[in-house]
Amino acid sequence: MSDVAQVFIEDMREGMTAQLQRTFTREDVEAFARLSGDVNPAHVDAAYAATGIFGKPVVHGMLTASLISALLGTRLPGRGAVYLSQSLHFRAPVFIGDTVQAEVEITGIDTRRKRVTFACRCMVGGKQVLRGEATVLAPGRA
Repeated sequence: MSDVAQVFIEDMREGMTAQLQRTFTREDVEAFARLSGDVNPAHVDAAYAATGIFGKPVVHGMLTASLISALLGTRLPGRGAVYLSQSLHFRAPVFIGDTVQAEVEITGIDTRRKRVTFACRCMVGGKQVLRGEATVLAPGRA
């Protein structure tokens, strides 16, 4: 894919960021439910979800978190990145039609082991809905 960036560990600096934005649709949620097998009615059944704590269907937390994976795999570091670990804290629900702004920020670099640590966050309308930390094996020039 030509739209996948590649940032080598030698070119990375703490504080570097990458962002992307996505508005989740009902079709996205239904496709994720089919692919993942998570058909919890809180996500896919509006009548059921109306009786729940949020009053309407919520986007799967892991679908929201997938934006972090997309950033690490396509933007920073991009091509050649290998996901090693991820922690996630879901802070607020994401609803169908919400626009999620995802961001990763480099917080640590171990050039000897080629490991990079990222602070990860997702926001909806200025409110943090997800935060976490990821570690990736980053590509090097050699």
